[in-house]
Amino acid sequence: MVLLLPDGEPHSHRRPSALTHARLLPLARALTHAARSDGLAAHVVRYRCRGWNEDDAHPVADAEWAVDEAVRRYGDVPLCLAGHGMGARAALRAGGHPSVTAVLALAPWLPADPSAAPEPVKHLVGRPVLLAHGTNDTRCDPASSLRLAERAKKANRDTCRFEVHSDGHGLRQHRSEVTALAADFVRGALFGHAYARPLTDALAAPPPLGLRMPLAVGFGESLGVGAP
Repeated sequence: MVLLLPDGEPHSHRRPSALTHARLLPLARALTHAARSDGLAAHVVRYRCRGWNEDDAHPVADAEWAVDEAVRRYGDVPLCLAGHGMGARAALRAGGHPSVTAVLALAPWLPADPSAAPEPVKHLVGRPVLLAHGTNDTRCDPASSLRLAERAKKANRDTCRFEVHSDGHGLRQHRSEVTALAADFVRGALFGHAYARPLTDALAAPPPLGLRMPLAVGFGESLGVGAP
């Protein structure tokens, strides 16, 4: 099971945008296609409102509810939380849920101020964690995800981070490679398949190498995995 958490806004109590939900549907379809022989199911979570809203952190509560609901419907199955932007931050925050097996964070929205209270990371111990961030992201500072990855790696050795050179927040320029990386991670983390060599190397490499791993152009072509 993969639960995908959409992007959102820092402050808003308005109804969630249908567009942000729809943007994750191609990734959900690609993941289920890549792991069709494993019986993977993927669902995009619908938030109650579109904002993070400071200490309320509404998407985190929604993600935890979605995990509980998935367990109720499907039983105790391996489960990955995968998010983009604000949803990536929610996935990292909710990743300590006892039913979460792995966490995938794409272009995570994190506090850009280094003096802000750091995001928690110790709850991620025992779970593979993959972050991927475009180097030209002007909405969510890539340096913030690097700082979080550095802290997470100290607590959890199964943490890695890929840099998508020249790509922006939407990770559209190299969508095929990002999709292939996500599929490879999910199949390995949930079903025990061998990771592709770049992902294996990133998880094994000490900082900063394994946290600034470049996502190669054409990644996934030899695996038969990519964006639909």
